[in-house]
Amino acid sequence: MNLYDIFLEHPVVTTDSRNCPVDSIFFALKGDTYNANAFAAEALQKGCSYAVVDEAEYALDERYILVDDVLQALQALAYQHRKQMGVKIIGITGSNGKTTTKELITAVLKEKYKVHATLGNLNNHIGVPLTLLQLTHQHQLAVVEMGANHPGEIKRLCEIAQPDFGIITNVGKAHLEGFGSFEGVMQAKAELYAHIASNGMGVFINSDHGYLQQMAIQAGLPTEKEIVYSMNNHPDISMITGKIKASDPYLTMQCQTGVTFEINTRLVGSYNAENILAAVTIGHFFGLKNTQIKQGIELFVPQNNRSQLIETIKNRLIIDAYNANPTSMEAAVLNIQQLENDNKLLILGDMLELGEHAVAEHQKIVDLIKEKGFQSVYLVGNTFKKTKHAYLTFEDVDELYAFLSAEKPENKTILIKGSRGIQLEKIISIL
Repeated sequence: MNLYDIFLEHPVVTTDSRNCPVDSIFFALKGDTYNANAFAAEALQKGCSYAVVDEAEYALDERYILVDDVLQALQALAYQHRKQMGVKIIGITGSNGKTTTKELITAVLKEKYKVHATLGNLNNHIGVPLTLLQLTHQHQLAVVEMGANHPGEIKRLCEIAQPDFGIITNVGKAHLEGFGSFEGVMQAKAELYAHIASNGMGVFINSDHGYLQQMAIQAGLPTEKEIVYSMNNHPDISMITGKIKASDPYLTMQCQTGVTFEINTRLVGSYNAENILAAVTIGHFFGLKNTQIKQGIELFVPQNNRSQLIETIKNRLIIDAYNANPTSMEAAVLNIQQLENDNKLLILGDMLELGEHAVAEHQKIVDLIKEKGFQSVYLVGNTFKKTKHAYLTFEDVDELYAFLSAEKPENKTILIKGSRGIQLEKIISIL
């Protein structure tokens, strides 16, 4: 019996020996600091029916499936299952907003279809296969998020997931340490366009970002495969367009799909407008009525510290602390500047994975804050400490927590924004 036949009989996969559902298959992956082959026996004891290993010494009986490389076996299994299911897949990547956009697209499409989507941000070489292996014959569409911090990774994820449609939310200064430059980020993200050009059906493109259409041309994407949308007025009335009606703090949008309609969202940040419009465009393309699109977006409530608004007893918190890069940080700062509230506080954490660009990019953020006239600013992290400014700076979130416990800020609108590794979510409970 081959691995796929075994999977069909035991269609639950785990890579974590601490989570071993009964009758599941354990894949013993390796990392820089661990070798899960050593936990295969434990996984079987806890309930797994089979364990996939790639070191012969751990294959003790018929319950162990010995392969050359466990990760490659997982990816090949996911590819085979994806082909067997035949579900239309929308691949999504981008420097900013891809997880929120993925959630919005899913919320819209679920108004008409049975949709499967990436859980959280399981968007890498392991997360994408795990997502694909959860597909069933009941699913009609899937929205698969694809992340990358090095060239070639999107290409590999496309080889596994075989997306029929694609969307790049935008390209920003993210993971510069791995990509080397903004141009390097563009080339890496364009690997999704290149796949659709050769193997897919269509790409959804925000025409406001000229570089996206430039990337599409360089990837050889035929114009007939482009489904274009814009936040600007456009002479082509067939194009999906949108504009911001209000953003203080929640975002209200007016959208045009041939008919004009308004959407009152639960998202903060004008930078989310293009994410919403992407979901509107994809919903319209897949045949949803405007009422269905509107309902899907209006019912969506952001979570996981992404574009969240929390009203506490003492303050109003705008929490966007799941991740940060120079592009998203600038957008968040400009957004809070526009809010009609004079008592504002910025709590910003270091932006990670910027490599040699780190100090310069942090200095640009500090300069922007000064230029916009912010007075109350707390900066967290070693890189912000290296910049030139007169704001309070803290070594880490624990030092900030102690300060805030004594300071007890009240009646403020507070932006909390930083890379995940800074763990700014720790301070939410005391604000």
